[in-house]
Amino acid sequence: MRCNSPRLLACAVLGSFAASVPAWAQSSVSINGLLDAGVYRSFDGVNQLGTIQRSNVAISGFEDLGGGMKAIFRLSTRLELDTGESEGAGVKPFWHDESTVGLQAGWGTLRIGRALTPMWAQDWKFDPWGNFNRIASPAWYQWHALTPSDPFGNNGTAEYGRINNGIFYDSPKMAGFTVRLSASPERQSELGATQRPYAAALEYENQGVSALAAYERNSVGDKDSFLAGKYRFGNAALMLAYDDSRSAGNVAKSRATTLGGTYTMGATTLKAGYGHQRLNQDTNRFASVGADYALSKRTTLYASLGHKRDANVASRTAFGVGMSHAF
Repeated sequence: MRCNSPRLLACAVLGSFAASVPAWAQSSVSINGLLDAGVYRSFDGVNQLGTIQRSNVAISGFEDLGGGMKAIFRLSTRLELDTGESEGAGVKPFWHDESTVGLQAGWGTLRIGRALTPMWAQDWKFDPWGNFNRIASPAWYQWHALTPSDPFGNNGTAEYGRINNGIFYDSPKMAGFTVRLSASPERQSELGATQRPYAAALEYENQGVSALAAYERNSVGDKDSFLAGKYRFGNAALMLAYDDSRSAGNVAKSRATTLGGTYTMGATTLKAGYGHQRLNQDTNRFASVGADYALSKRTTLYASLGHKRDANVASRTAFGVGMSHAF
């Protein structure tokens, strides 16, 4: 554009604006998730086609605010791939997985909304199936048994993992350590809550060693303590976790210890897990094996086998095969 004298001021303003745009207006929006479906026989003896590992779709993004600060957001939902329905339709909110907005800078990441508490956001690293497989994961059946993170988080019913109306903070990583915190300023006394929920986790990760110590108290006084570690060497990984979950006033107690391992051979990853749970006076055991075969970086075929032996219940076995695609 040619700038004659009457346009001089306008040209100067537009030129200044154009020069400044790259410094503060960079932004990005992405869509990603996991689609999973398989054929399996569940622990109740029913043959089914459906989701073995939870399918989800997420929309996330950021805007560069300048000075090393970003505005961030994430919206994530889960679905049943065999029917197309939302997971827990009619009970759970549509953005069941996460709905947050926040800021990220050198001091860490701060989000508000609905999201996983620090314990649930990181515990999956210490289970061979990522606490994500309804057939083979010991964690799925034995961790955090008596401590819903939000007893009223799904339209008045319990939510295991997330809190509504939450504030979430993750520190920058320092010498391998990361501090993660969450809490809610709301008491929800009209629903029967007596306290404000909070949770904290200290995570360590350096080379082949990972560890997590976490504690959580929900709005009705249920408490959960979690300790876990993982060691990776060559193509193998070993993991051990201990969970102590207690209802308010120690009326009920669950103490679970799980052991797991993985070994990768080319495109195949072998998995094995074992769980021992003491639920009040009863003892429950869980054992499982499985294998993943990577067709590509995003597409995996897998087989899973799990065996439950709960107190006063006949032994039960579940097995299935499936396919997952990450995008």
